[in-house]
Amino acid sequence: MSAIASKRFSDELSSLAGKKVRVSLSSGAWFEGKVAAYNPSDYSLWLTEAKDREGAVFDKVFVSGKSIEYVLVLEVGPDLSKLAERLSRVFPNMVRYVREADVILVMDRIRVTKDGVVEGTGPAAERVKKVYEEWLREEGKQE
Repeated sequence: MSAIASKRFSDELSSLAGKKVRVSLSSGAWFEGKVAAYNPSDYSLWLTEAKDREGAVFDKVFVSGKSIEYVLVLEVGPDLSKLAERLSRVFPNMVRYVREADVILVMDRIRVTKDGVVEGTGPAAERVKKVYEEWLREEGKQE
C-alpha cells in the first residue's frame, strides 16, 4: 500500500511542472511562479517568472525542499484525462494519456497539451483539434 501512495505522491509532484504555484517557506516568506523543474529526492523546486511577497520579480528561483512549508497550486488547468477519454471514443485504441507529463498522444504522432494540439498535422490532427475545442467550450460552461 505504501508503494502505491508513494507513486501517487510522485505523480502529483510531477504534475506541478509548468503550473503556477505559491511556495510558502518556513521563514514566512513565499514565492509565486511556474514550476520549471523539481528534485524528487528532496522536493526542491525551480520556479520561473517568480515573484516574492514584496512584489520583486525574478527570472528563476531555486527553493530548497528543506525550507518549504507548503505548496499551493494556483493554476489547475483542465483535466486532460477527460479529454483523453473523449478522444478514445473518436480514435479507439489509439490514444495514450501520459499523466506525468500531462500530455495526450494520439496515434503516437499527435501531441495534445492543455494548450491544444502542439504537434501533428493532417486530417487526424485537425479532427483532434476540433474535439479539443469542443471539449474546451464544454469545460468552460461547467465552471
